[in-house]
Amino acid sequence: MEAVEIEYLKKQSAQYLNILKSTDKGYNAEIKVLNYSELGCVITNMLKLCILGLEQDNGKKLSIDVGLVLEQALQLFPTDEMELLDIINEMQIKESYAEVK
Repeated sequence: MEAVEIEYLKKQSAQYLNILKSTDKGYNAEIKVLNYSELGCVITNMLKLCILGLEQDNGKKLSIDVGLVLEQALQLFPTDEMELLDIINEMQIKESYAEVK
């Protein structure tokens, strides 16, 4: 890969790779909630969803706010990172095409 392409990838990475925040022990992913009550609801609904999955045939009915769980999953989905992967993929295709010629 040429120096120009590497610089381009560095600039694109700075713009798109923003879901994970670096820490001393790895990375953190941030989710947005309105307050502690909503955070509590998110956590309890995720746990209830897991319990429901484990106890499907047990006949228990749990109240789960599936919409809230899905909202949090959407916040965690790395949309910007997917766009960067598209850019990298396009560069790879162009490079492979140039090698064939």
